[in-house]
Amino acid sequence: MTQTWAARFVLLWPPMENRRRLFIASFMSLIAVGIAFSIRGAILADWAAQYGFTRSELGSISGMGLVGFGITIILFSAITDRIGYRALMALSFGLLVLSALVSLLATPIFHAYGRTGAYWCLYVAMFIFSLGHGTCEAVINPLTATLYDKEKTHYLNILHAGWPGGLVLGAAMSVFMTGKVRWEAQWAMFLLPTVIFGAMLLGQRFPPTPAREKGLSFRDTAEALLHPVFITLVVLHAMVGYVELGTDSWITTMTGEIMADRGKGLLLFIYTSMVMFALRFVAGPIVHRISSLGLLLVSSIFGAVGLMLLGSSTTVVACVVATTVYALGKTFLWPTMLGVVSEKFPRGGAMTLGLVGGVGMISAGLLGGPGIGYKQDYYAAQKLRESSPEAFTKYASPDERRFLLFPAIAGLDGTKVAALKEKAPESLTAGEQQERALVSDAALHGSRMALRWTALVPAAMAVGYLVLLLTGGRSRRRPDEEAPAAITAQRAG
Repeated sequence: MTQTWAARFVLLWPPMENRRRLFIASFMSLIAVGIAFSIRGAILADWAAQYGFTRSELGSISGMGLVGFGITIILFSAITDRIGYRALMALSFGLLVLSALVSLLATPIFHAYGRTGAYWCLYVAMFIFSLGHGTCEAVINPLTATLYDKEKTHYLNILHAGWPGGLVLGAAMSVFMTGKVRWEAQWAMFLLPTVIFGAMLLGQRFPPTPAREKGLSFRDTAEALLHPVFITLVVLHAMVGYVELGTDSWITTMTGEIMADRGKGLLLFIYTSMVMFALRFVAGPIVHRISSLGLLLVSSIFGAVGLMLLGSSTTVVACVVATTVYALGKTFLWPTMLGVVSEKFPRGGAMTLGLVGGVGMISAGLLGGPGIGYKQDYYAAQKLRESSPEAFTKYASPDERRFLLFPAIAGLDGTKVAALKEKAPESLTAGEQQERALVSDAALHGSRMALRWTALVPAAMAVGYLVLLLTGGRSRRRPDEEAPAAITAQRAG
């Protein structure tokens, strides 16, 4: 179908094949959410300083930016066949824009209702954002698997290169904007690619969903969902979400503390995201050599080693080496898992992809972000309390936070810590100089311990992938045994 004049005018984009245009628009949607994710990680320090949030509170806010994704992608993957791709992408666009508007109300609400009001404003805004993100991925994953059904893992990796591409762009924006403009201006930057992907989809023809195309029944989907191998993959992907997105929510802050420079933390994040972006384009040849499960096993080992090294780094060079190893580990995990599910359970349709992706994001939001934030608070508070009970009393948050069944703790107050760190050295009293050293050392200790504990997650994943490799990891019905589609549909483009 010829693209509309409105879309051509908005984008100044030349006509292109329908399939390619849909894929590029899908890629651009991940650029948008990647930019938002990156900038959100970079402005956590601004939120802490402006509103007085602890690491646990920041972890809950950033985690809510992931939880809605899981809920939405599971819900819409189950009913995509009735709603259709086009309506869901329009809904995704609207939710992403709405989330930006709500988040911009945080400061006025803070002035009117205080710290608690600002917390709930950002909490709700991030939840709306995650709903938009989840709606988007409920479409683009099965859409890509449909458009490129002969090379699913390869093209899913290319599609998800948009995520680190967005991370790079968002971090680069933060490098140039941090300290020069308010956090609201930085956060709003993700709306630019959002408008672009929305405009690119104007007037485009979407292919039928996998269920309609292949004539899949509810029984086919249920058979896939209840298969032991699929259940194992769901559990493993929950771990993937925890270690990849949960860690990435904090990685800029933690590496900035390790290198004693927030700007260097951002630059390091850009570097590792560029590594991911480049490598995801070559996933196909690697899979042909060592298999998808083999790639996941190797990636998990690299991820565990990288996080452990990062938790022990004491120099900038060591930090760069550790994050490089970690980047090599996390690069292929998420998209290759989607490829494995799509290849091993082709008759599961969009629901299997949606459930795996949703569980991964829910895990990142409810466990990864808050859990890693809690661990930082726990070990930082413990270190400062042991070093100086007086300093702990002075800089501890008035509120206590708990995580799951772990005890409630009082982390360090973000506003108080930021005020201490931002004071000019010559204006500090002898007591304040000692307090700043103690607080900085405690925060650094908290970051390192959180990284070391998180390294256990990819280590457990490696064991799971090894078991699947040794047992064959096969579904009852191989892809080449799939029955002919009951409905013959011509592919887009």
